[in-house]
Amino acid sequence: MAVYPLDNAPEDWRHVAKPDVPPYDVFTRPVRKSEQDDREYRVIKLENGLEAALVQDATADKAAASLDVAVGHLSDPDDMPGLAHFCEHLLFMGTETYPRENEYSEYLAKNNGMSNAYTGTSNTNYYFNVSTHALEGALSRFAAFFHCPLFAPSCTTRELNAVNSEHKKNLQADMWRVFQLNKHLSKPGHPFGKFGSGNIESLSRAAKAAQAKGLLKNGSANGHSGSSSLSTTPESSRPVTPALSESEGDGGVIGREIRRRLVEWWSKEYSANRMRLCVIGKEPLDELSDMVSKLFSPVVNRGVEPLPMINDHPFGSNESGTLVSAQVIMSLHAVEVSFPLAYQPPLWRHKPGNFVSHFLGHEGPGSLHSYLKNKGWATALSAGCQSLGRGFAMMKATVYLTQTGFDHYREVMLAVFKYLSLLRSSPLPQWYSEEMSRISAMRFRFAEKRRPDDYAMFVAEHMGWPVPRDHILDAPQTVDAWDKADRLNGGEKEVRDLLNSLTVYRGRAVLMAKKEEFGRVRPGLEWKNEPIYGTPYHVEQFDSKFLEEAQGPNDIPELFLPGPNEFIPTNFNVDKRPVAEITKRPTLVRETPLSSLWHKKDDHFWIPRANVMLDLRSPAAYKSTRASAMTRLYSELVQHSLTEFSYDADLAGLTYNFSAHNLGIFISLSGFNDKLHVLARDVFSRARNLIIKEDELNIVRERVIRDYQNFFLSQPYRISDYFARYIMSEKQWPIQEKLAELKTVTPEELQAHVEELFAQCNIQALALGNLYKDDAVRLVESAEELLRMSRSPVNVYESARIPPPSSNVVLQANVPNPNEPNSTISYYIHTGSILAPRNRVTAAFLAQYLREPAFNILRTREQLGYVVDCSHWSSPGQAEGGLRIVIQSERAPAYLEERVDAFLDEMKENLASLSDADFEEHRKGLEKHWQEDPKNMKEEASQYWVQIDNGYLDFYRRKYQTVDPFGSSH
Repeated sequence: MAVYPLDNAPEDWRHVAKPDVPPYDVFTRPVRKSEQDDREYRVIKLENGLEAALVQDATADKAAASLDVAVGHLSDPDDMPGLAHFCEHLLFMGTETYPRENEYSEYLAKNNGMSNAYTGTSNTNYYFNVSTHALEGALSRFAAFFHCPLFAPSCTTRELNAVNSEHKKNLQADMWRVFQLNKHLSKPGHPFGKFGSGNIESLSRAAKAAQAKGLLKNGSANGHSGSSSLSTTPESSRPVTPALSESEGDGGVIGREIRRRLVEWWSKEYSANRMRLCVIGKEPLDELSDMVSKLFSPVVNRGVEPLPMINDHPFGSNESGTLVSAQVIMSLHAVEVSFPLAYQPPLWRHKPGNFVSHFLGHEGPGSLHSYLKNKGWATALSAGCQSLGRGFAMMKATVYLTQTGFDHYREVMLAVFKYLSLLRSSPLPQWYSEEMSRISAMRFRFAEKRRPDDYAMFVAEHMGWPVPRDHILDAPQTVDAWDKADRLNGGEKEVRDLLNSLTVYRGRAVLMAKKEEFGRVRPGLEWKNEPIYGTPYHVEQFDSKFLEEAQGPNDIPELFLPGPNEFIPTNFNVDKRPVAEITKRPTLVRETPLSSLWHKKDDHFWIPRANVMLDLRSPAAYKSTRASAMTRLYSELVQHSLTEFSYDADLAGLTYNFSAHNLGIFISLSGFNDKLHVLARDVFSRARNLIIKEDELNIVRERVIRDYQNFFLSQPYRISDYFARYIMSEKQWPIQEKLAELKTVTPEELQAHVEELFAQCNIQALALGNLYKDDAVRLVESAEELLRMSRSPVNVYESARIPPPSSNVVLQANVPNPNEPNSTISYYIHTGSILAPRNRVTAAFLAQYLREPAFNILRTREQLGYVVDCSHWSSPGQAEGGLRIVIQSERAPAYLEERVDAFLDEMKENLASLSDADFEEHRKGLEKHWQEDPKNMKEEASQYWVQIDNGYLDFYRRKYQTVDPFGSSH
C-alpha cells in the first residue's frame, strides 16, 4: 500500500497556545503560490485533527469557506443507499447553537451571501460565500453543523421528500442513467455499485423491514429513547439516539428509525480528522487562525481512518473486455471506451493519466479526433481521467458520433485502440514532457482569481491529496518535466506502465443511442433494465475477431502524434503603472461606419492576458425563421472548420467563441495577449472564406437538429423559462419552426446567406486587458478587412414585448417527454422599465428580499419540488424587467400558481411590517452585491459588455445605485 506524506517533518510545525483560544499547530514552511498571487496563505492543524488552509485576501469584498469531509456515498450502509446525501440535506436544518432551521441561509441572504453542498463518492463538501464583514458570524453558524447539528425530527419527512424530488429530477437525464449503469455493472458487492443520491424507497427500506419484523414500536426505535442533542460529549461516554417525539414531520415510526440510523452513521463517519477546511477572508492570518480554532475545535475526533481508501477496482476481469449497449433518452449517438486506472493523486509530480489523455483527446492534425471527424463519423471527442473514488479511477475516451459514425461504431472503437497502440509503440521525446510542464507552469503563474467560494472548494478538496502541505496549491495544477538522467525510472516509466495497461482485455465500451437506432443497427439484442433508473442495456464480451484487431499494431496511416505547440506565448511583459484609482469604464477609442471600439488598458489585474468581444450585427441574421436557422448553421460550420487549428491555441491558453444569436454573430477571443492576434486573424479569415461543402453541412446539420430536439427533453423548468422568454420577446423564431427549416437548407443557399450577413453588418467591440489602444485598433481593423463587411443601414437592437397593465396571461404546454415525472411553472410579474433608477432599484431589492424565503417556504416548508428559484429578470434589450419565480414539481402547475400567489400575499404582509433594522440589513446586502469588484478580467469584461450590448452605456450603474430606508432611490 502506498505511503501518503500528508504531514511534513515534525520540525515543520509550530505549536501555538494562547489564552482563550484552543491550541493548534502552524505549518511553518511557506505555501508555494503563483508569483501573481497577492494573497497570504497558512496551513494549521487543530488538536482534534482538523486541518485548515487560511487565505488572507486584503483586497477582497467577499469571504468564503469550504469544508470537505472525506466520506461520501460509497460509505453508505449497504441497506440504506443515499444516507450520506440525506445527511448533507438534513445537516442544514438547525443546530444547538442556532436552532432556527433557516438561520444560516437567512444570515447569508442578508449579508450578500449564498451556500450549497454536494455529496460525492468519497467526499462531501459544504461551502458558502458572504460579505467580508460577516465572515465570523457565517463561520460560527457553519461550524455548528459539524459538532452540534439537531437533525431536527420535524424536518425528516421534508428532507426525505427533497432527496426524492432531486432523484426524480434526474430520472430522465442520460448522464445520471449511464453513470448508474456503469455502477450497476461493477463487481458484485463492490461499494462503487451503490445508489448514491438515494430516494425515499432506498432510505426507508431497512426501517420498513425492521417494522415488518416487529423490531420497531410506536414511540421508540429499537427500544431506545433519548435526547436529540449531538453535542461534543465524547462518543464513548454516551449513546447517540434520536429524540422520539411525535413532532409534526418526523415521519412516524419509520421516519424516526431513519433518523436514528442517520445519527448513528454521522456519529461514526463525521470525524474531525476527516475534515479539511479552507477559509478566505480579509482578516490577518493570526486572526483567521484563532477564529477557526475557536469555532472548529469542538468537532469530535472519533479516531477513525483520516482518508479511507478503497484499493480494489470495481471493474475486474469479468467486468472488462465487454461491450455494453445502453438505450438513452436524448437524441444521441456516442461510444465511451474506458479502462481501469490507478488512483492518480499519489502520482502528482508527473500525472501520467493527464499525459496520456492529452494525446488521446488531442484534436490537431494526426489525432484520433481528426481522423474520425474527417471520416464523417464523429462530431466531438473528449478524453481524460475520471476519479471514481479514493483509491481507484478510470481513463475514458468518449466519442460523439454522427448517424454514419454509429453505423460504424465497431471501426470507431477499433480506432481508439489503434491510437493507443500508436502511443505504446512510439518514442515519447523529452520535449513532450517539457512542453506540458511549461504550459502548466504558465497557467499556474498567471491564473486569475476565481469566485471565493469556488476557490475555497478547490483548496479544501485538494487538501486530501497526498502531497506535502507546502504543495497544496501547485501540486494539483502543475506537472514536472521528466528527469532526463532517469527517464526509465521516473515520469516516462509511469506513462509506459499506464499505456501497457490500456489493453482491450481491460477495456469496457458503452455504446449509447435511442431504442430505434439499436433496432436498425443491432437488431435482436436481449435487453435488461438497470434497477434504479430503468435504463435498458445489453452486455456482451468483445468477439475474438475484434480482440485480435484491437490488440494489433496501428495500421491507420492518418494517425500520428502531434508536433510542437506554436501557440505557447513567450512574451509575458506587463507594463504595470501604479494608478491612484482603478478606471471604472472603457473608452470609445474608434468609431467608423463599420464599427465602434471600446477599450480599456488593464489597470487592475496586471497579467499578460486580454479579452476581446466583437458583436457582428446584421438584420439579415434574423429576418426570418429560415435566416435564423442558417445563421446557426453557419456559426457551427466555422467552429467545425477551426477545430484542428484552434486546439493547440486552447492548450496554450488562447480560446475563442464564434456563435449565432438573435442579432447576428458573436465572437470572443481571450487569453495570453502575445499570440492573440494570430488566433484572431485566423478566426476572421476562415469565417469569411469558408467554402460550404455538402458533406460537412450534413454533419453540422445533424448535430444542430439533435441539439434542438434534445432541448425539449431537458429539465422542464428550462423549457418553461424558454417559453416565458419567448412571449416577452418582440421578435423570436421558435425552435420548432427552425427545426423544420434546417432540413432543406442547401450549401448554395447558405453560402448566399453568409454573403448577405456581411453585406449589411457592423461591429460593436470591446478590448480589455494587456492591450494598448493601438493594438486593439489594429485587431478591429483586421476584422473589418478580413471579414469584408459593408455597413448595416440601421443599428440593430433587441426589443421587448411589454405586458399591458393588469394583464394576466397564462401560456400552457405539455411537457414534451411523456416519461418526465415533473411539471413546472415560470411565474413572471412585470415591474416596468429598468432605465428608471427608482424602479430598477426597488425591483432588485424586492428580488433580493424574496429569494431566501421563496426557497425556505416553497421548497423547504411546502415541499413543492427540488427546483425553486426567485430572481429578477431583464427582458431582451435590457430595458424592461420583472420578478420571476420558477418551480419544478410533481404537483400540477395550477396548484403551483396558487401557492406562489399565497407566498406573495404572505410576503406582502411581511414587507408591510418590516422593521427599519431588517430593511437596513437587506439594503446593505444589496449595495455590497452591486459594489463587488470583478474577481478577474473576464468578470470585468462581462460587466462592461452588458452596457455596450444593450446600448445604454451606463457603466457606473452598479457603483452609484443605492437604496435608502425611506423608499427613495438614487
